[in-house]
Amino acid sequence: MKTEDYYTVEDCHLLKDCTLCPRECRIDRFKGGNGYCGLDGGLNISSVCLHKGEEPVLSGTKGICNVFFAGCNMHCLYCQNHEISRPGTEVQKEGMDLKIVLDRIEGFLHDGATSLGFVSPSHAVPQVKAIIKGLHSRGLKPVVIYNTNSYDKASTLRSIAHLVDVYLPDYKYVTRDIALKYSDAYDYPEVALKALKEMYWQKGSSLRTNDEGIAEGGMLIRHLVLPGHARESIKVLESIAEELSPGVHLSLMSQYHPVLDVRNDPQLGRSVSPQEYNEVVEAMERLGFRNGYIQDLESYQNYRPDFSRENPFE
Repeated sequence: MKTEDYYTVEDCHLLKDCTLCPRECRIDRFKGGNGYCGLDGGLNISSVCLHKGEEPVLSGTKGICNVFFAGCNMHCLYCQNHEISRPGTEVQKEGMDLKIVLDRIEGFLHDGATSLGFVSPSHAVPQVKAIIKGLHSRGLKPVVIYNTNSYDKASTLRSIAHLVDVYLPDYKYVTRDIALKYSDAYDYPEVALKALKEMYWQKGSSLRTNDEGIAEGGMLIRHLVLPGHARESIKVLESIAEELSPGVHLSLMSQYHPVLDVRNDPQLGRSVSPQEYNEVVEAMERLGFRNGYIQDLESYQNYRPDFSRENPFE
């Protein structure tokens, strides 16, 4: 099967003149990966694995099957998935074809996982659609989770509204200079807010769960507290409360740990201090968020993947 056969005619046109994400590189991805994300028109999957370290409402006790796409439409200096998110890395992609991907996912679903997460999918929406279509053809309909950095076009999100059950977006920054410095995306604050509003319009503030407490629909916003930037984190929370609702489900993460590239950075070269994290937690409570998850400060030790392994989290 040719790569193009995975996709609809409309998605083929998008990949031949790629405007999937806000970068709008307009390159023909079937002729190579010379756009910002560095990826061609293939599936570009680095890992299909079981992950038990997500929020309890997502992974439960049996874990979630996560599909990690290679590449990214942002270049965050501190990315914990840098082994696969940056163009040209050795373990970036395995060259899996669609049948292998579907077989791996089906195996995890048969072993008890009920949810399927797509990680860093903003530049890979046609691939997401192809995988979901393939699973449906096998009679498999897991809960679909769209795990994104939120550098998404609202129009692209609308194209998958009927396929996604749970949105799991990051909301990283509200300050342009910080977004440019750390993620090479000066317009991230406004783009992400529009994306979040689209997700909120589609799903509302509720996070619907089954009898086992596992999410089956809705949205859960993640925010990673960065060292030296507690005030920025508080501004992010204020934006969510004012622009969406303090009733949304929020995951406030303390798991930041400096990767090698930022070990000598005066701010990013250390972990988050208890004082910084507690300051943000207090702001979350003060702003009236009532559906929140917080992390232990030692949690960074459990969220350091190694993508050279078959399961990066074991």
